[in-house]
Amino acid sequence: MQVDRILVLDFGSQYTQLIARRVRENNVYSEIFPFNAPLEKIRDFNPKGIILSGSPSSVYDKKAPIPDLKIFELGIPILGLCYGMQLMAHLLGGKVAKAQKREYGRSELFMDDDSDLFEGIPPHPPLTKGGSRGGAIVWMSHGDRIEKSPEGFKSIAHTENSPIAAMSDKGRHFYALQFHPEVVHTEKGKEILRNFIFNICRCGPTWTMESFIETEKERIKELVGNQRVVCGISGGVDSSVTAVLVHEAIGDRLTCIFVDNGVLREGEAKKVESMLRKNFHMKIRCVDASERFLKKLKDVKDPEKKRKIIGNEFIRVFEEEAMKIKNAGFLAQGTLYPDVIESTSFKGPSATIKSHHNVGGLLKKMKLKLIEPLRELFKDEVRVLGHALGMPDEIINRHPFPGPGLAIRCISDVTKERLDILRKADVIVLDEIKKAGLYNQIWQAFAVLLPVKSVGVMGDERTYDNVIAVRAVTSVDGMTADWAQIPYEVLGRISNRIINEVKGVNRVVYDISSKPPSTIEWE
Repeated sequence: MQVDRILVLDFGSQYTQLIARRVRENNVYSEIFPFNAPLEKIRDFNPKGIILSGSPSSVYDKKAPIPDLKIFELGIPILGLCYGMQLMAHLLGGKVAKAQKREYGRSELFMDDDSDLFEGIPPHPPLTKGGSRGGAIVWMSHGDRIEKSPEGFKSIAHTENSPIAAMSDKGRHFYALQFHPEVVHTEKGKEILRNFIFNICRCGPTWTMESFIETEKERIKELVGNQRVVCGISGGVDSSVTAVLVHEAIGDRLTCIFVDNGVLREGEAKKVESMLRKNFHMKIRCVDASERFLKKLKDVKDPEKKRKIIGNEFIRVFEEEAMKIKNAGFLAQGTLYPDVIESTSFKGPSATIKSHHNVGGLLKKMKLKLIEPLRELFKDEVRVLGHALGMPDEIINRHPFPGPGLAIRCISDVTKERLDILRKADVIVLDEIKKAGLYNQIWQAFAVLLPVKSVGVMGDERTYDNVIAVRAVTSVDGMTADWAQIPYEVLGRISNRIINEVKGVNRVVYDISSKPPSTIEWE
């Protein structure tokens, strides 16, 4: 069956993958190419429409990202977003200038003209005094604005600060928005994108997780050939779904390797091994390398160094085990998009925030080639994929657990003694959240051991012990998150139990930071 496609050109926006994700939510396949992708590659992809992403750049920067101008001669619809709009105006003969007042965050949009891009979106409030439809809240992030639209374009919406906040050339099917319809903060953003996908690009909703599974299985078979694959299993959603998908493609030629790296949760190693053998009947090799990892982490305080050390050591262990497997040529990893976008530019010049063990710790001379079937999926999409593969809820709905494990929740020094304290506290946090029926409402919840001590009083005696921070967030995809508003009585039980049951802790605090500006993990 023919699958319709929308291509997203990435100019460096942190929201680029959200655009592709919004398209896929409509069961239309979408892929991201770098802004400077060769025209032949774009033609071969055969998109029914192109979306130009935002960017931290200005069109007047010396090294401003510019695509092949012939994309405007392909005869297919194009939608420019934020920088993508400014780029269209700049390249097609309009005028872009520095805004007298930059717009970041919420802004009120007024629609000036009927457009197929706004079809079905009712005016709210009704017609204003000036005759514009408007009042919709949109999410802005720009320092430049359009002063004059190119020939053939007309303005279809404005904001107080942007006289041309949306424009269209209906004859050539070119459209542009100064705001970000892909973010949840933009009212009717999903409807606007749907209008572009279905009404303008004439796509059909033909891409599903079932079709993704079949396509990916064929790709894995072709890539692997007659060789074998090893897969690192942690027990989390990502690695488990990766293993099941690869196993469906190549069967017993997959061998899963579970490594106890010494920074796992309480009883994790035995639980994971038992669960995977029972549910998946896969070949699993369990390696206890805890002492090896802790020795490497001794006296290492810097979080980036921790991630690199753990990532590199994982690969070394895999290589050693893979040498025992005849004809092993590939390593399967559960790398997701949030891992990639925060580590390096994802097919474009996006800003780096922090490295992740999956993509930041790989050895330059790694003997195994990588298979990353989930690399362009968000966590919620992976869960949908897991359901489509028939996996149990116990695994699919599990909270994310970072590859570097408790090493990045044990702030500063990582020692066996400090890890033991953290493990005991972490068990209590999850236990009380599950008892309160909150586990499935929360994206991630865990304990953090801080590198500070505080004075306390226990049994009429002065204490000077450790501080545990509790972190719990709500999120959809991990790219943004808000702190979970856990009831006070639940927080009280968590605090009371940790202080009473975990020797060496006399204070518990709750983290109420959102992402951004904070990250979900502390390191």
